[in-house]
Amino acid sequence: MRAIMNITKALADEKRVRMVLTLRKGELCVCQITELFGLAASTVSKHLSILYQAGLVESRKDGRWVYYRPAGKEAPLAAREAIEWLGKSLSANPLIAEDARRARALSGRSPAQAECCERRERLARRWSEMTGRRGRKAGAKRSAR
Repeated sequence: MRAIMNITKALADEKRVRMVLTLRKGELCVCQITELFGLAASTVSKHLSILYQAGLVESRKDGRWVYYRPAGKEAPLAAREAIEWLGKSLSANPLIAEDARRARALSGRSPAQAECCERRERLARRWSEMTGRRGRKAGAKRSAR
């Protein structure tokens, strides 16, 4: 009963369903999944943790990178059947097709390239947060100290 509840919990979120279906096309690094879905790394990690606990995905670590793939033949029958059901049910969904197309484009990049892109985006976000924290309105002059 607990296994079924974990699977239904994992599949109760659209992003997690999309992640499972995207991984059916091939193994992806966490940084690639982060870029694909445009989510924070911590959010992606939480989603993947829930999918892992449900037995829907497997992971492997390679140096600093963690790769995820759909559950294999050793996974519980309920998890394998859930993945198969998702694939059949959403095979014609345009969003799923777009995810697969974008994942193919990302899978050719090395983790180092993905890490570089992620670092650049993180620095840009930090810069915008720093400049936004000062509470100045656009065009306002800085006061003399």
